[in-house]
Amino acid sequence: MAFEEIYKTYWSKVFRICMGYVNDHDWAKDIAQETFVTIWQQLPKFRNESAIGTWIFRIASNNCLRQIERQNRMPRSEMPEQIAEIITHDIEPAVQFLYKCISELSETDRLIISLELEDVKQAEIAKIVGLNESNTRVKIYRIKERLAKKFESYEH
Repeated sequence: MAFEEIYKTYWSKVFRICMGYVNDHDWAKDIAQETFVTIWQQLPKFRNESAIGTWIFRIASNNCLRQIERQNRMPRSEMPEQIAEIITHDIEPAVQFLYKCISELSETDRLIISLELEDVKQAEIAKIVGLNESNTRVKIYRIKERLAKKFESYEH
């Protein structure tokens, strides 16, 4: 698969996964771009041991985790201001609320639900996060339950 095709196929999915992690439009865009730089650099080394999507999502989640870790190590005075106001206004309030709820989940749960929202097969999600399929199904069910409860309060 050529890099251009990979980029066209996966850009929006990688961006949304990054949004699920950091809930900041600009930051997510930066991480997604960094992810594609890594993909470009590593593509010749890709050995088809897993699906290319699994490999890409793993790179994206690792980049997100690294960026969050770097930010957490920064002294508070240097931390960039967080987002709610920065998120572009063309995103619906319900979608903004969903990203906010997802960003409050644990790192693993954020990755799992972000991949689920991208229609990644649960078997692939299990491989990416290192769980077995039945544990992944249970986690997805529980995450959806928690998000549904938060949305009930949002709608009232």
